[in-house]
Amino acid sequence: MANSSKITKKPFSCGQMEALIALCDTFLPSIDVNTNDHHQSDDVIQFYQTSASMAGTPDHVAELIQEKVRHPKLYLAKLAISMLSTWIGTFILCGTKSLSPKFPYFQRFSKVSSEKREQILVSWSNSYFSILRILFRALKMFTLLTFFTQVNDNNENISWKAIGYCGPDPAHKPNPKERQQHDDDTTTQEELFGPLHKGIISLSQPHKQTSLHKLQTLGFPIISPPHTKNTKIESFGNPSFIVKCDAVVVGSGSGGGLTAGILAGAGYKVLVLEKGSYIARNNLSLLEGQSMEQMYLNRGILGTDEMDVMILAGSTVGGGSTINWSASIRTPRHIIREWSEEHGFDTRNYEHALDVVCEKMGVQSEIEDEGFNNMVLRKGCEELGYNVETIPRNAPSDHYCGWCCLGCANGTKKGTSETWLVDLVESGNGAILTECDALKVITEENSKGKEKRAVGVAFAFRTENGTEIAIVESRVTVTACGAICTPPFLKRSGLRNPNIGRNLHLHPVLMVWGYFPENVWPEAGKRSYEGGIMTAMSKVVANFEGSGYGAIIQTPSLHPGMFSGLMPWVSGRDFKGRMVKFARTAHVFALARDKGSGEVVSESYVRYSLGDEDKESLREGVERVLRILACAGAEEIGTHHKEGRVLNVKRASEEEFERFVKEESSRPVMNLSVPICSAHQMGSCRMGVGPEGSAVDPKGETWEVEGLFVADSSVFPTALGVNPMVTVQAIAYCTAMSIVEVLGGKKVRKGE
Repeated sequence: MANSSKITKKPFSCGQMEALIALCDTFLPSIDVNTNDHHQSDDVIQFYQTSASMAGTPDHVAELIQEKVRHPKLYLAKLAISMLSTWIGTFILCGTKSLSPKFPYFQRFSKVSSEKREQILVSWSNSYFSILRILFRALKMFTLLTFFTQVNDNNENISWKAIGYCGPDPAHKPNPKERQQHDDDTTTQEELFGPLHKGIISLSQPHKQTSLHKLQTLGFPIISPPHTKNTKIESFGNPSFIVKCDAVVVGSGSGGGLTAGILAGAGYKVLVLEKGSYIARNNLSLLEGQSMEQMYLNRGILGTDEMDVMILAGSTVGGGSTINWSASIRTPRHIIREWSEEHGFDTRNYEHALDVVCEKMGVQSEIEDEGFNNMVLRKGCEELGYNVETIPRNAPSDHYCGWCCLGCANGTKKGTSETWLVDLVESGNGAILTECDALKVITEENSKGKEKRAVGVAFAFRTENGTEIAIVESRVTVTACGAICTPPFLKRSGLRNPNIGRNLHLHPVLMVWGYFPENVWPEAGKRSYEGGIMTAMSKVVANFEGSGYGAIIQTPSLHPGMFSGLMPWVSGRDFKGRMVKFARTAHVFALARDKGSGEVVSESYVRYSLGDEDKESLREGVERVLRILACAGAEEIGTHHKEGRVLNVKRASEEEFERFVKEESSRPVMNLSVPICSAHQMGSCRMGVGPEGSAVDPKGETWEVEGLFVADSSVFPTALGVNPMVTVQAIAYCTAMSIVEVLGGKKVRKGE
């Protein structure tokens, strides 16, 4: 089964590809099954009999390693594949398990028996040497994620029927390409290209001059460099053009999108620079692999330097609000109090800001039909007497969609591309330049106040003739690239505050699973990947009334690719057995408000250390989740720990159950023993009362550069402890109000 996208070259040599094929086929081998077993469908039998190489997976993994993924230790995968293509390299990495009983004894990895290869991979996962543990995790993630997300020309995957997955939402029909190119009487431009079509400008298109003309039509002056003498741009050689505006906003997510909408609504000319692309509702594929590649930072494969935390972050128009799980929780009162008392957080207008953003997003708490995972969480909590509450969402009560992590196809999830950025475009004062990489903030010496003043941004974009550089000149500059990308951008711009990049918090998550056979509750037909992603939550171990640190219990969105990357692997047969249960396997997780912290070195290099208190919060959370799944009626329960056991709840005695819960919740969480995930990153340019302990002041302006503001989750003084979208927007709202004052107040249009 080949992917519909063409692979133009083989990145590895023949010997290296032979080693990579052997690795992929060890993770996903062809397994003999009894074809006369009437309990197994033809689809399941075919799935068992299909290896990774039979599906064409190794070619795509090679492309992923060589061209697509960025990580400081990616060289390990390349080096290992090279070594495994030789007998001596195989012996160094695999030891005596790689030896043959026959002369010449030493053999390449591809010649080692499949049984021995499985033993070798398991030994890597348990190795004393961290580089082998990292290697195992990376190759497992690359192989499994690729296999379960790749599709053929009909957008089908050979495993999906066997595991009970329907693929893209059947209710959504993407626009065929020919419809995108022609308007007719029955289809409006907005239906084809989304509500932002008038303000989206792609300089990467073949007709760059048409895009520049569109900018000019929107009221943005454009200057060709030969006709200007501007010393500020000399270091960039010969920029393609210069465009002028009142404010430039780098990033279009919850913070950047809101800030841009507010400033444009106040009458100022605003340009948004977005490194990702714009995919309108009707053009979404809702294919997991394609969507991750198009809409997630680093294609959804981003990990800390030791690969101990897997990070998901949006990189598309609308940022995280486009691919998040709809949870719209107001900033907890104990957090507001703590930030105010200890970090100088300005709370004067904050409650008003919360009201404004919640109203804008249509936040509400009604549910007409709850999805599989949330039904399980709610029932388990109610059976145990645990606190459980309904999560407010920026979506209507009938929003029964499990694909929102891949974009909202009907537009009823009110992210920034459906709210604040629409305001930007409809005001006539703004535009969004997509697929533009912001290089650095341009500054000049300041005569008074701070040493420097921001006067614009240099950015790069790709055309058919190569990469070009252009300049935005502005009165105010706002960076809202997110907690991973904002620190490197500020450092490239010459800022030296030592807090930039530090104090990173990740809301570490540990997941627990429970299998519910088709013939028991929840009712037949319910699937783990369908329904509202987050509608129920428990604070039973959150400790909101005490230290404020603990864990909340929620549910994730796991389509086959991410599900496969997280589930334990001990053998090919065991793993395929787990995948066959995919559609009826519920996941519930514990999310810790972390005291531990990390550092952003670059967009692909993130360090992080989990604190001892965070480990205890997660341990207690996992214990409660195991009980929740069991009391909800799961037949089997388990964790993602590499040494974790599986318990058949129906057959276990009470004593066996209690021993299982205690043992599994007490297993260590470091040294790559269990995958830890993060969908929330914050604090890497934190807000505070002075430059000694923070990167920006209480109004969001950097301490070093006048007119340079930060408006994303990186300004959080500490970890938040709940889903951050509402808090990001509320803080950005306050920052935007401060910027309006800097620009001179709201402009009054004629007739107002």
